[in-house]
Amino acid sequence: MRIADKMAFNQVNQNLSKNRSDMADLQNQAATQKRITKPSDDPLASARVLAARTEERGNTQFIKNINNARSFLEFSDQSLGELSEILVRAKELAISQSNDASGNAESRMVTASEVEQIYNQAVQIGNRKLGERYIFGGYKTQTMPFSQAGEYFGDDGDMKIQTHKDSFVAMNIPGNKVFLGKGLGGDGIVRARYEAPTNVEQLKEFQQEELQRKEQNQELEQNYLETRGPASERRNSRMDKQDPVTGGAGINLFTTLRNLEVSLRTNDKDGIQETLDTLDQAISQVVLARSEVGSRIMSVNNTMDSLQKAVVDNKVTASELEDADAFQVISDINKTDSTLKATLETSGKLIQPSLLDFLR
Repeated sequence: MRIADKMAFNQVNQNLSKNRSDMADLQNQAATQKRITKPSDDPLASARVLAARTEERGNTQFIKNINNARSFLEFSDQSLGELSEILVRAKELAISQSNDASGNAESRMVTASEVEQIYNQAVQIGNRKLGERYIFGGYKTQTMPFSQAGEYFGDDGDMKIQTHKDSFVAMNIPGNKVFLGKGLGGDGIVRARYEAPTNVEQLKEFQQEELQRKEQNQELEQNYLETRGPASERRNSRMDKQDPVTGGAGINLFTTLRNLEVSLRTNDKDGIQETLDTLDQAISQVVLARSEVGSRIMSVNNTMDSLQKAVVDNKVTASELEDADAFQVISDINKTDSTLKATLETSGKLIQPSLLDFLR
């Protein structure tokens, strides 16, 4: 077959172009340390890398959510711990002044002042803020939850934060549940369902349920009348653990502390003894709330561990697919460089005759 000069010239151009293109790709891999710099390098691997990177970003955001929720929960736990301690102190004072052997009218008057400070401290704990948000106000984080008289101005909303796919955790406990004992069962108060809506239909259904629930709770609050059984019966059967009419098991901490203070100031030993049982229930109520907060902290910590492992796994997957092997790249560069030099040398000899050589 006859090889024309034009054919030799095209072949030289093609070989040089291919070698330079290969060298450019290898130099790009060496500079970026990436085997895949654009989807056309490996479409299938690129898709898997993008999916892994998208999941990694999502997990990173879940970790941020958990950090935010954990700080809120840990601060709530700390506040509930302080509340439990001052209630225990109030019970100690009530026990010490519940009989004439260890107390008298003067000591009870002095003790009443300390119980008053405990009451004020309980109100301050109920109005604790983390950053600019009240932690016991429910959804109303910008409204002070409790007045000095113990009135609640928040709501019973649970602020749920997404910690994983289709997984939500409430980062707060409403103050009316902890301090007023609302919604602890038997009192008719309906709390919001724990499942969070994940699509538009569920959101609409949830909003409708919330409207009905709030109307029902509002009606109960308006018609609420605190009742109790006879003192003799309560002492024998301890039926005061529940409201004799509604069956509610919650205790108003502020009312309990205020009753203790009044009983101390009026030298009412029976009244002091009656507050002992309600103080026990109040302490149990706070411990119950604290255990609920603790279980949520444990849950988010476990989720955090899983997410951190998932982030590392996604990084490993993406690295295996897109990162370049440095030794392999350097070796390929040397090989391509040798090939390019050989191509230049042979091409120089092949197209050595120039146009002037033909004009001689």
